Amino acid sequence: MQTDGGYVTVSSRIAYQNRWLRVREDVIRRPDGSDGLYGVIEREDFVLVAALGEERGQPTLALVEQFRYPVGQRLWELPMGMWEERPDATPEQIAAGELAEETGLAAATMQRVGTLLQGPGFCNQKGHLFLARGLTGTATDREASEQDMVARIFPLSEVEAMIRDGRIVCMATIASIGLLRLKGLL
Repeated sequence: MQTDGGYVTVSSRIAYQNRWLRVREDVIRRPDGSDGLYGVIEREDFVLVAALGEERGQPTLALVEQFRYPVGQRLWELPMGMWEERPDATPEQIAAGELAEETGLAAATMQRVGTLLQGPGFCNQKGHLFLARGLTGTATDREASEQDMVARIFPLSEVEAMIRDGRIVCMATIASIGLLRLKGLL
């Protein structure tokens, strides 16, 4: 199989898989004829939700903080997730569901903003960014892995300060806020 970049997949095998991901190992031939090896993590798409509100005339964003086992620390992030058990769900449905599940918020409007690639050098996963507005309270319904999650509303200025000083290090969150700023949505 040849790709648009002139790479040819010589062979491919699944090295590992579980319900959340597959690790594929491909032997490839580069456009110059040399051979190489790629390890590719295959994951379903996910959503990110920027829940934009207002408090005392200032814009606010909802963030969640949770323990991220792979890096061994608690991180502040935009609400995000995927629904492995509902492969038929649309990104819009997942975005609304993740927002309610993680923050206890419902949105009157959910605007699709763009798509981000999680780590295109090793992973095929895409994140679909949504801007939620017209927020109202609802109940949270967190998964077992999210029981330690904390949701909080921050002034947008504080979120940006948290990015500048390293309190927010989640690449998907930082890229999302940058894309929202560049599109004039924040």
